[in-house]
Amino acid sequence: MDWLLDDAVREHLIADVPLGVWASGGLDSSAILHYAAARTAGKLKTFSVSFQGRSFDESPYFREIARKYGTDHHEFDLNPEVELQSAIADFAYYSDEPSADAGALPVWFLSRMSRRHVTVALSGEGADELFGGYLTYQADRLLKPFRRLAPAGLRRLLRGALERYMPVSDDKISLEYKLKRWLEGSLLNPDEAHFFWNGTFSPEQLAQIRPGTNGSGLQRLVDELGMERQGVLQRYLTVDQNYYLPDDILYKTDRMSMAHSLEVRPPFLDHRIVEFAAGLPQRLKIRGGTQKYVLRELMRGKLPGTVLKRKKTGFDIPTHDWFRGVLRGLLLDTVTPEAISATGIFDGRAIETLIRDHMERRINVGYHLWGLLTLFLWMKRWKVEVPPTAESVPQANARVFATR
Repeated sequence: MDWLLDDAVREHLIADVPLGVWASGGLDSSAILHYAAARTAGKLKTFSVSFQGRSFDESPYFREIARKYGTDHHEFDLNPEVELQSAIADFAYYSDEPSADAGALPVWFLSRMSRRHVTVALSGEGADELFGGYLTYQADRLLKPFRRLAPAGLRRLLRGALERYMPVSDDKISLEYKLKRWLEGSLLNPDEAHFFWNGTFSPEQLAQIRPGTNGSGLQRLVDELGMERQGVLQRYLTVDQNYYLPDDILYKTDRMSMAHSLEVRPPFLDHRIVEFAAGLPQRLKIRGGTQKYVLRELMRGKLPGTVLKRKKTGFDIPTHDWFRGVLRGLLLDTVTPEAISATGIFDGRAIETLIRDHMERRINVGYHLWGLLTLFLWMKRWKVEVPPTAESVPQANARVFATR
């Protein structure tokens, strides 16, 4: 794999325009930077987004990596003082179709900053879906034994107790968030649970805001792939490689980067690495509590221990907090009773209750509200007035409500 990754990065570095690397300080982008630095004579340019003073901030990690490789480092501090509302409004134009991934916002600013210095940027995308990097894969594997140990009635009691007594947290992937999502997902069938853990609305929540909805509409994606005999991990790696990676991760990066005329190249998705990963046994992807095991072992001794030991956190924004603050006005001015009624498909009272409960800190549904906000901004921008047909609703749900 060492040779494969080195050669893939070498080929992705070929350019007759200025080139740099997106560096989050995580395992994937740091691995790309390691091989890129070895293949580059001068100083590489690296780019990162910080959230100073927040649990979302990764600056200690990416600064350490930038120092290790002596890069010409640039970073953008994404805070409530920057032009958030105008950038979000632009998504409606550049996204082509609605997407609920709040990670599009930092990618927007990262792309804008990068384009001031380079024309091409290398990224670490694809490694999670190839080698088992998401926390949801652990949840998928533990679901069956957990359901055997805890009957559904007990899980419902525990979920209710957490909702009642555990205060909501605005921290990134907090313990409160993980416990509540885990218990909620444990009450769904395994396929629905996978999409729920990696997304926002549960089938029950979808039915509340859109009466008549039966599930998320995503189950059919699993059925179409025909993976009945595959193990749990490989089943959902295949799902994410065919759905989540192209329809969310790459979609988001493509739209946000090309809006600024920046080309982003993901060396992990070189066909040779994809084929290599497909042939690996599952124990080399997740071993015990270690995810992306083979990649971590490859980079042992090459990258700092702080990077190798980091848990996957994702590229996100403080949506819970910002919708109670800097983005409150944009949300309330966009998702209005009139706009909801005009769609002809949503229950206005259910959405208003969702927003009110979030604002009063009874629940944390910032990611849910982000999906609604981007959908309504998109409909407003393109003057979409005709409700989706029954055939199109499942796909709309897939992009708008089931991705973060």
